[in-house]
Amino acid sequence: MGYGKWIFGSIGFALSGTPLGAVLGFALGSLIDNATDRVSRPGNEQPGPRGASAGQERAKQATAGDVALSLVVLTAAVMKADGAATQRELGHARAFFNRQFGPQHAAELLRLLRDTLQRTIPLREVCEQMRQHLAHAERLQLVHYLIGLARADGIVDRAERQIIQDIAFYLGISEKDLASLHAMFGVKVTASSAYAVLETDPKASDDEVKKAYRRMVIKHHPDKVAHLGEQFQKDAAEKFKKVQEAWDAVKAERGLA
Repeated sequence: MGYGKWIFGSIGFALSGTPLGAVLGFALGSLIDNATDRVSRPGNEQPGPRGASAGQERAKQATAGDVALSLVVLTAAVMKADGAATQRELGHARAFFNRQFGPQHAAELLRLLRDTLQRTIPLREVCEQMRQHLAHAERLQLVHYLIGLARADGIVDRAERQIIQDIAFYLGISEKDLASLHAMFGVKVTASSAYAVLETDPKASDDEVKKAYRRMVIKHHPDKVAHLGEQFQKDAAEKFKKVQEAWDAVKAERGLA
């Protein structure tokens, strides 16, 4: 699938004077022109899907494009939180973009990121725009990525933790969801962190804990973000694994079957 067709042909929500479009600015326009040139060259035309599947495919492309642009802007916001982007943070973003989008497309997004780092980001307005266009599972996956980005240089300082908290709030991610995502980044889920992962309380009854586990299985199932690409689905699978580890830890502690 051509990158221009996949992303730049399906990002209407980011343009026309909206907060996200204002942040992305001229760099986005340049990349759109480049993408359009590639798609329009003789021999580069790609037949689109037909029939009922055409609408479904376009919807998937639009969502993937929306998430990619959201990813760039939120990456810049977290990198700027403590004053400057570190090499480890840039390396983390580069590696993720490469795995998710491939080297050529990652290079374009990294150019967009460099431009965005020079801009003032109206974080609340941008996040509220994202909230209107992205499903809850997609927003959860973005915040999960941001926590990993903040941890890339070995420590999440107060400014980074605060901006991730602000982003989560503006995106409509609850405090329990955010605490759960943070708890998933331990080397191994322990009895003490398992309840945070499952978004429940150690004083909860066995039935309440079981219900919490079932809710988390539905909320973090990798199939919910399968349309976003291989790396997002892989990361979602890691989250899902942490949910299973938390449930196993709670079962062992309580002696549940």
